[in-house]
Amino acid sequence: MDLLDLAESIDRLVAIDPAELADMESIESLQRQMARLDAVVTGATAAFDASGNWALSGARSTTAWLTTRCRISKGRARRLVRRGRELRSLPAFSRAWCDGDITVDQVDMVLAVSRPATESDLARDESMLVEQAATLRPDQFARALHYWGQLADPDGAESDEASRRARREVYLESSFLGMWLGKITLDPISGAIVGEELARVEKLLFEADWADAHQALGREPGVGDLQRTPGQRRADALVEMATRSRMAPRDGRRPAPLFTVLVDYETLHGRVCELGAGTAVTPGALVPWLDQAYVERAVFAPDRRVEVSATARLFTGATRRAIELRDRECTHPYCDVGSSRCQVDHRLPYRVGGSTTQENGQLLCGYHNRLREKQRCPDEDPHVG
Repeated sequence: MDLLDLAESIDRLVAIDPAELADMESIESLQRQMARLDAVVTGATAAFDASGNWALSGARSTTAWLTTRCRISKGRARRLVRRGRELRSLPAFSRAWCDGDITVDQVDMVLAVSRPATESDLARDESMLVEQAATLRPDQFARALHYWGQLADPDGAESDEASRRARREVYLESSFLGMWLGKITLDPISGAIVGEELARVEKLLFEADWADAHQALGREPGVGDLQRTPGQRRADALVEMATRSRMAPRDGRRPAPLFTVLVDYETLHGRVCELGAGTAVTPGALVPWLDQAYVERAVFAPDRRVEVSATARLFTGATRRAIELRDRECTHPYCDVGSSRCQVDHRLPYRVGGSTTQENGQLLCGYHNRLREKQRCPDEDPHVG
């Protein structure tokens, strides 16, 4: 009878014009209820798996039964069964999922660090982790969970980091009619090196496309007016990187990576080890790079740091870098654009006396910086700071 009620409720939702549900409250409520339904399906599947009823139809496993009767892929079926089995040892996460406070994403994250070596710590800290899962963005919770895993199982965390690096590979082969197909898998540090340079070159190509379109049209172009798609620009940027590599002199100076290491008092009894983009890594992941990397030091204490003049118009030098290290991404709550693609904006506008200091600076991506200017100066042209 409960399932009949559920079906009737869904029938009523299906009959509604989607536009009637296209507001923030409805979308949030729908996502919450979908998470609760996912939790119920997972729990029921776990019970079905334990009951052995799937064997009555001749299936060899719950996964085989789900694949055939429910028409879902084997991979998804395996994950569903495994998730249901492992979730039995995490009652707090199971309750939070059933309440709609978390989603399957957070559940899978915590299951990834659940193993015999972390079992006792996980039982002790489960309520704390649930609270973080219910309040942090998924990427922020992943970072917090990574640190928790390092403390709960240091050896296992270093082993996992080594495994991540061991999985690096590049596949690039010529296919039918001469097209080239490939795949890139890199560990966090290698990926940051390649990804940041690829993004830098792609940005240069975007600016060139934009300028060409502006000149041809005589107006501000739209994205559809550009001669290349984002994917095409990234492909051309990769070719440009290879071309520049061939052009580099044999005796040229090899650029050394710069590691951003965030250190404060908590390091004495906690652990902070993140790349500039916020990806948490283990200390052992840095060891292979230390003989060729620069180490950067930024001081946040007001009486010991180097600042640009408080009356300067723009955030530059050590002041800008310190703000980039502190914020690391756009500070708008609905944005996660990294620091390298952000502007530094005055919290109290410069035009009304705001100082150019760390305390009065914040990272904002171009979109949210323009939006903020438009909101506070609706009759003025938007500008930075």
